[in-house]
Amino acid sequence: MARETTYTEARANFASLCDEVAQSREALIIHRRGARDVAIVAADELAALTETAHLLRSPKNARRLTTALLRARGTRLKPSSVNKLRREFGLGKNT
Repeated sequence: MARETTYTEARANFASLCDEVAQSREALIIHRRGARDVAIVAADELAALTETAHLLRSPKNARRLTTALLRARGTRLKPSSVNKLRREFGLGKNT
């Protein structure tokens, strides 16, 4: 759940509120008298939300991704060593 504050509080504590949002990964809703509310969101969180919205915009792609997710959740994989995974994916030891 997003934290909420007033415009006056946000203005007085802007730097610390920005730090809090960046650390907590939670949005901050700022209520403004006589104007629409706004939100502060960590930039990488916004990028992730934007990318997710883009990927799910197409109903066909959304179905494909949901199917893949359900299939992945139902798959049981055997544990593998790091060295075996490196060999399997063609990665050198120093990579």
